[in-house]
Amino acid sequence: MSYVPTPEQALELVKRYNSEPFHVQHAETVGKVLGEIAKTRDPENVDYWRAVGILHDIDFEQWPGQHCVKAQELLRGLDVDESVIHAVASHGYGLVCDVEPEREMEKFLFAVDEFTGLIWAAAKMRPTGFEGMEVKSVMKKFKDKGFAAGCSRDVIRTGAERLGLTVQELAQITLDAMRA
Repeated sequence: MSYVPTPEQALELVKRYNSEPFHVQHAETVGKVLGEIAKTRDPENVDYWRAVGILHDIDFEQWPGQHCVKAQELLRGLDVDESVIHAVASHGYGLVCDVEPEREMEKFLFAVDEFTGLIWAAAKMRPTGFEGMEVKSVMKKFKDKGFAAGCSRDVIRTGAERLGLTVQELAQITLDAMRA
């Protein structure tokens, strides 16, 4: 009988396969961001969105060359529900796997995974962190290809498109969720 992990169970699973504090923190950040977005988009499923966000990179630290492919194998072996497995794998669509994001939550995961990294990096450079940060400054960093170069602008743009949003609208949603 498969199950949908709670956010707490998802974090335990992530910690089982990831020891780097950065990877655990990123998992928690993406989980919290998806949870905040779910509060307005799918309020009955906030914990589901959070758990998927937490689990999204479960395999990345140990198997970066098999990212999203190994995650499916791990989660199936742990008897996690197929809807969670599909969502987790879909954030690597077109990059490392062919599982396409279909549901709104999957599209948000695809888009905000990269955006949280860029916004986090921008906040670290500010004495006040997220406080007072505006979309205008996020977009300035977004346009600077040398800033947080590991965060794919193409993925962020594609993710926004899939959601029917502008990059600025997605930036606002992500920034608001990260502030919360």
